[in-house]
Parts: sequence; C-alpha cells; structure tokens
Amino acid sequence: MASPLTLLTPRLTLRRWHADDVEPMAAVNADPEVMRWTGDGSVHDRERTAAAVAAWEQGWDEHGVGLFAVEVRRSRRLAGFAGLSVPAELPELRPAVEIGWRLGRPFWDHGLATEAARAVLDFAFRDRGLARVVGVHRTGHEAPAAVMRKLGMRHDRETTHPEYGVPVCVHVIEARP
Repeated sequence: MASPLTLLTPRLTLRRWHADDVEPMAAVNADPEVMRWTGDGSVHDRERTAAAVAAWEQGWDEHGVGLFAVEVRRSRRLAGFAGLSVPAELPELRPAVEIGWRLGRPFWDHGLATEAARAVLDFAFRDRGLARVVGVHRTGHEAPAAVMRKLGMRHDRETTHPEYGVPVCVHVIEARP
C-alpha cells in the first residue's frame, strides 16, 4: 500500500515517511524527557530510529494502517508521529488497532497531539472502516490520558505491559453510526 496518503489539519500535514525524516525523528527519540514514558524509558539513537521508521512503513503494507510523519505546515518541521498500529506488545488487546503519537518537546502544549490524533481517528473510522480503536498509556502519564479524554475515548481497563512490567491504562472509542 505505497500510496502517497496524506491527511491535512489546520496546522499539520500527516504523511508517509521520507528518508530525510530519520534525522529529525532521531532528535525527538534522543530526548530523555520525550522517551521517559515510552517502553523502558531509554532514548533511541539514529540507527534504532531508522529501523523504527522502516518498520512503521512496513506496517502500512502489512496492515493497511501505520504511523504518519507529523509535519507542521507553516514551518515544514517534522514534529514527530501520530497514527495507528497493531499492538503486538499487548496480545491481550487483539484484535485491535491502537492510536498513538509522539511529538518533540518544542511541539508540546499547543494542542498538536490532539489535532493530529483527531485526524487519525477520522481516518480510522471513515477511510479504514474500523469499528473500534484503543489507546494505551503508562499509568501516571497524564498528558496522553488528557488527549484521549479530549478525543472522547473512555477508560476501559488497567493491565501490565508484559515486556516492561509497568502498569498501563487502556482507553477505547467506538465508531459512531
């Protein structure tokens, strides 16, 4: 599914990944504050970021959904990612599609995560015909929980991440008829 799929919001362009996105995404992933609540909390170097970008692109081909590169329209700067994935690390949620995002610190507190996530949810329900989308965040990390509430997602349950052993909260939203 190597289509030039693009979503536009008032301030953002959500698009497939380009080779020159690896460097700015690696800068996002190298920030300890950005990565604090992700996985084991460690930063990712350029090599690991390049592998992740390749895997995100492969997700589009395998599942018809994936993570978009999020670019600020005015500056054309890469802010991070937002999109959909199959939550392989949480098999108890299958079959499910998970919404997620990660933005660099300069892009926090401007409503960009909510704006990007709303576009992704619209894409999930309208373009991909999904009936349900889940969101997962580490317990105690209030920022993604707040975005999920703004999106209309409801708290579904708490569970433990099987690989990292940390508590996570699962939110859910169903498509409106």
